[in-house]
Amino acid sequence: MRSRRLIIVLVLALASGLLAGWLALRIIRESGDVGPIQTAAAAPTEVVVAARDLPLGRVLTVEDVKLTPWPSDVAPANFSSSVEDVLGRGLITPVVLNEPLLSGKMALKEAGGGLPIVIPEGMRALSVRVDEVIQVAGFVLPGTRVDVFVTIDPGQQQNNPITKMILQNVSVLTANQIVQTAENGEPTTATVVTLLVTPQDAEKLILASTRGRIQLGLRNTLDLDSLTTTGIRIPNLLPGSAPARTAPRRTVPTRRSTGIEIYRGPDLSTESVEGGS
Repeated sequence: MRSRRLIIVLVLALASGLLAGWLALRIIRESGDVGPIQTAAAAPTEVVVAARDLPLGRVLTVEDVKLTPWPSDVAPANFSSSVEDVLGRGLITPVVLNEPLLSGKMALKEAGGGLPIVIPEGMRALSVRVDEVIQVAGFVLPGTRVDVFVTIDPGQQQNNPITKMILQNVSVLTANQIVQTAENGEPTTATVVTLLVTPQDAEKLILASTRGRIQLGLRNTLDLDSLTTTGIRIPNLLPGSAPARTAPRRTVPTRRSTGIEIYRGPDLSTESVEGGS
């Protein structure tokens, strides 16, 4: 009798537990807090990635890319799953090792490679030769942004040069070193910086580099504000260095003659007398 009662209690407890679990699961599913329980992990897919660090403008070859497994549920948008789809396409942005080669980072196959594919419509790529000082000690690199300053002497007679900021927030496309021949015939290394500018800004930059000395100012890439400056001249930079005043020219008075009538008896004569101004 006692064992029978124990069995009935256990059955009732089990039934209550099952009912409570069923009600809880129904409430959770109706509230939408959780989705269906996944019984297996998503099957991986293959994604084309960079096999090494690749520069901007690079036309992709077999040695530049590889396939790597990637969880399909977290695969990046617009990825490529076939090596043949990316071969012969130029990069419009640098990529690093194992970075997925997304369609937005590559130009069309017919566009080719090199710098032209990264120039937006309506813009121009203009190169200027600089030294280490102008290049801000080597910190002006592709992807950085700079302001362009120019110092111009209006003329030796005035001897009053001016420095002015002529371009702001300019994107640097490339910064390459070239070997050139110096006046003594020895090879020297120079740096050519290519800037992305509008046609109007290209005119300013060409004139500034041919008639004055340009200087690049490295800019915070998050700083997009434009400033208005008036430029600086030596008298404003050093108030005590104003050019000496020239003595005013002295004017020599002109002399004029005056006629005097003289009567000698009945006769009248006229004589001229020199006078002051």
